[in-house]
Amino acid sequence: MTEDKPFCISKWAVLTAWTKVRDNHGAAGVDGLSVQAFEKKWKNHLYRIWNRMSSGSYRPPPVRRVMIPKPDGRQRPLGIPTVADRVAQMVVKMDLEPKVEPLFHPDSYGYRPRKSALQAVGQCRERCWRYDWVVDLDIRGFFDNIDHSLMMHAVRKHTDCPWVLLYIERWLKAPAEATGPKTTRMSSSTSSATASAPARPRTGGPASCSPASFRQSAPRPTKPSVRKCGSGASIGGARGSWWTSHGRSTRSFVGGSPTLVGTTRRRCGAPSAV
Repeated sequence: MTEDKPFCISKWAVLTAWTKVRDNHGAAGVDGLSVQAFEKKWKNHLYRIWNRMSSGSYRPPPVRRVMIPKPDGRQRPLGIPTVADRVAQMVVKMDLEPKVEPLFHPDSYGYRPRKSALQAVGQCRERCWRYDWVVDLDIRGFFDNIDHSLMMHAVRKHTDCPWVLLYIERWLKAPAEATGPKTTRMSSSTSSATASAPARPRTGGPASCSPASFRQSAPRPTKPSVRKCGSGASIGGARGSWWTSHGRSTRSFVGGSPTLVGTTRRRCGAPSAV
């Protein structure tokens, strides 16, 4: 236990989570607090996060929902958690990710460390020279329709950590607020921008994980369709000293292996570059 708290959550883990969130940047949540503003009083904010998470009293604030325009004219809702909530999510992510990361398929590229969409496109480009077909599939509204009980059942298959399970379930039930002329409270924020994969750490200076350096700085699947291609496949207080003491779901199958983010089966001629 840590200072007689129900949950043993390391203060160092909270500090490390903050450095990752800070390096990822990102917009402010419903509280309007930016990463830069958070950093000015980072000791107080991090102590509050650690204290509440360790005691089991942390409850995520509403997620700020904004509408992102799509090329076809429609809009996609995007949820933006507060900076503090992204730190809390990162703490959970750092505990859970090492357990589930080895289980993913090698051709899975979404929201994974040291993986990117560009790598997926590169793999598709390579396979297009060996195969003359591609299956392009998309799950419409996946995060808006996923069964939370099934998701928690899946999470429990990989971890029995009580505080990880507690906070993941609370995040699934967190409300969302649509911003605009009139703020609207929504019931769920599953489709949100969670703590992303760790960004590449900076070297030296106050960006390192050392406390001393901080002191120096202030689901519905779409209907499959079949199309033919022409010339090739295109793939679309005491707190100051306290610190010193110590997630669109798409996949493609090129040549029989799942590869990209994205159901359409296309028949192609001589493959072209993707």
